[in-house]
Amino acid sequence: MERQLLVVVKRIGILRGLAALAGIVVLLASAGGSDRSVLHAQPAQEPPAAPVEAPGEAAGEPAPSAAGQAAAGATQPGAAGGPQEPVEPAATPFLVARHQADLAAMAEHRPAHPFWEHVFMIPDGRILFASGVDGRLLASFPTNARNWAEEAVWYEPALQGALDGVRLPSPLGRRRDRVAELLEPLSGGRVIHNATRGGFIAPNADRYGRFLQEWATIYERFGVPADVGLAKALLESGLNGRARSRADALGFCQWLRRNWNSLDRLDPNVIEVYNQTTQAPYCAAHLTILATMYGSFIPALSEHHAGGVNVGRVVINGMRLGGDDTREQYFLGSRYARDLRGVSIRRFRNLFRTYGPVSYLYSEMVFGNAVNVARLTANTPQAPIFAMRTPRSLSLAELRRTTGLSTDELKRFNPALVRRVPAGANVYLPSYVEEFGPDVSFWHRPPPPEFVAVLEEFVRLEPGVERWHEPAFGATLRDFQRRFAATGTEEGTVMSTTLRFIIGSLRTSRRAEILADFRTSSQIERLFQRGLTALRASN
Repeated sequence: MERQLLVVVKRIGILRGLAALAGIVVLLASAGGSDRSVLHAQPAQEPPAAPVEAPGEAAGEPAPSAAGQAAAGATQPGAAGGPQEPVEPAATPFLVARHQADLAAMAEHRPAHPFWEHVFMIPDGRILFASGVDGRLLASFPTNARNWAEEAVWYEPALQGALDGVRLPSPLGRRRDRVAELLEPLSGGRVIHNATRGGFIAPNADRYGRFLQEWATIYERFGVPADVGLAKALLESGLNGRARSRADALGFCQWLRRNWNSLDRLDPNVIEVYNQTTQAPYCAAHLTILATMYGSFIPALSEHHAGGVNVGRVVINGMRLGGDDTREQYFLGSRYARDLRGVSIRRFRNLFRTYGPVSYLYSEMVFGNAVNVARLTANTPQAPIFAMRTPRSLSLAELRRTTGLSTDELKRFNPALVRRVPAGANVYLPSYVEEFGPDVSFWHRPPPPEFVAVLEEFVRLEPGVERWHEPAFGATLRDFQRRFAATGTEEGTVMSTTLRFIIGSLRTSRRAEILADFRTSSQIERLFQRGLTALRASN
């Protein structure tokens, strides 16, 4: 374990390594109480740790990708075009303290969140069961097996006889719930379970895992902890730049197409949405802006999944429940919403609307997968990404001819590439090619002092969703938007564009009006109190 952590520190830089180490320490030490939570997902396959009885083929941790090793000089330190020396992030003690407070709150309120580390790293085809107290694995069963007692993988010897002589229901959902009931008295508390999802991440982790170090530097440049930002990308797209949802959410971060179109109109440069390295700075900027509004990354992450109005309702309910700060308010309010849904969705819908089971779990899934980001980075040979902003259109044929790279390799760096890179967009390559345009790889350079100064002042703005919707505060945000643009830096342009987008959303959406009504409505207050009574009666 110590050797792996040292590798992480060496690979991703001292400050980033220390942040990863702190996160892992919190994950390993976390303990407390938690209720059962079930996220319905696609089936899965086999646990990574050494079980009591392992089936024929064990799934180990991700190995260095063959594709990553094939990049020869590009993956060897000191080689031409090789990885850059670690660049100091823009993170300040204030931002580090915010992240540490989030880690502590997650450990206190969602102590079982380390469970999600296993769910997304184990191949599809199994159901995992874990302690709801600390997230440790208890057992695993093949999804389609008839006899779970015979085909179980047990992680704790004391549980091996838990299913002996028990006739389990045939429907998978009822079977899962029954097994959890049987394990609870033997494991010391509530039991949680989920289908494994390793098949969602593994293919693209192999293809794109070599770029994690570069993307991590991008996230940290905007004050976002790399493991948090990249864990979110893992969950959203599996690192696939061309991912597209049924709702038309696109790429690395899964923003809706209409939002990317809005950003593209606001930005002075062309945004090619399907390139992960193009999306990453805007995703990071958006996350740090939301974290500033809330004073925490936890509700900021949840807003991406559930929407700002839903998260606003959750926080307001948390205030009614006596939460001292936004973190506690969010956790109390989210549990209240989840538990009320279990009583009656129809009767209490106006208290939570579409904030559902996955919304409740989203932030803990991100924090649980933070360890996987460090693990994938340490286990995959890393390669540099250079960005050139091309003043003219570049065809795929010209790129192949000039660089000597195959079409597949060019599309690994540029998933958006079909026939050509449009003028004004970025082209990404393993080394700089002067004829393709100026080098705009800001992540290879130290953060500009003028940008850091504005960012440091911005993230210290007083949080509060209600305050951010006030007209007077809009003037404050517009001033920061101009100041970021005035730095004349790549980072400043991204922050300025993203702030303009958020300012427009705050001004034109009905979020402020809806939340003001939710906050002051006597009808909602009465419904809230009836909800409390119903929850007490159900316990």
